[in-house]
Amino acid sequence: MTQRILVVGAGIAGLASAVALQRQGLDVTVVEERSDTASGSGISIWPNALAALDEIGLGDAVRDSGGRVSAGAMRWRDGSWLRRPSPERIVTALGEPLVVVRRSDLMARISDALVDGTVEHGVSATSFATVGRGVRVMLSDGSTRDAAAVIGADGVGSVVARHLNGTLRRRYAGYTAWRGVTAYPMDPDLAGETMGPGTQFGHVPLGDTHTYWFGTERAPEGGSAPGGELAHLRRKYAEWAEPIPALLAATDPDAVLRNDLYDRDEAKVWSRGPIVIVGDAAHPMRPHLGQGGCQGLEDAAVLGHCVGLDDDLPTAFARFAAARRPRALALARESRMIGRVINTRPAVVGAALMRASAVLPEAALTRHLASIASRTAFTLPS
Repeated sequence: MTQRILVVGAGIAGLASAVALQRQGLDVTVVEERSDTASGSGISIWPNALAALDEIGLGDAVRDSGGRVSAGAMRWRDGSWLRRPSPERIVTALGEPLVVVRRSDLMARISDALVDGTVEHGVSATSFATVGRGVRVMLSDGSTRDAAAVIGADGVGSVVARHLNGTLRRRYAGYTAWRGVTAYPMDPDLAGETMGPGTQFGHVPLGDTHTYWFGTERAPEGGSAPGGELAHLRRKYAEWAEPIPALLAATDPDAVLRNDLYDRDEAKVWSRGPIVIVGDAAHPMRPHLGQGGCQGLEDAAVLGHCVGLDDDLPTAFARFAAARRPRALALARESRMIGRVINTRPAVVGAALMRASAVLPEAALTRHLASIASRTAFTLPS
């Protein structure tokens, strides 16, 4: 008998989990409160996540949707090099280039692999009750839905994670991030990050004609820039090395997103019986390693694999949690630590720490990067 699964949340991890479970022959429905889950600008898909996408049959479709980055450099704001690796550093260390795609394109490629009618928009889950061997889900429209299992992919504020763990405190990290895509073909040798006291600016090609960029800065929670976000960024980075001023000059003000960054208490329980959490619901992650969405894709592939190994869903979910929790939480903690270094006060101390990182041996950094983001960093439990 086909087991019916309800996925709560239609972000990257939720949709990819639905694809992985449908490939195992399960009947999957995804409920999502928002009508648009593809908001955002660009996203970096590292080789570990490409390997996970290969596992669920989507790797080549995503590769064909974006631009490739094969080196990844780091400079100071005046243009001096902190790290200038070989042109094929990422390919050599990680197995293939990282791919930079528009978030909307990534979501479209994942959605295209789903059975028609899988996703239901405009409704969210509010509470859960175990009924027999399954779960009864109460929805925001007043209806109920019975399922053999529930996958919580509903983000940092996950109602499913709270059902499993109780209160999970959410805290402002102390800084905000801007992101945008602009019609500007940047030199691929400059792809990477440019650093300054208390701030960073990333810039990577999004194909041959566009560039995805992001910047971070300490700022009060819930703030906004007088005169507009883009005008603020153009002033802030006006004296920085190219291509940053040119990127911002070419950006449409309406294409700039601003999002405050948050931490949340770690979820100690990822699965209980027929309920499991994935993606940001399980391991919210700051952006400094570029692994937030990538770890959600790893979750999806491993979850599908575990379900394929065992018809008993609670057992499969427990195996998934045991396999994924150590790696995902370690990366979340490292990303948090990097954010704290970049934003150390006073800013001159943070700047000194960032400059000091330039003397670390390239071989050691490359090995560490490979442990995070290489194709072989993604593994499936046996």
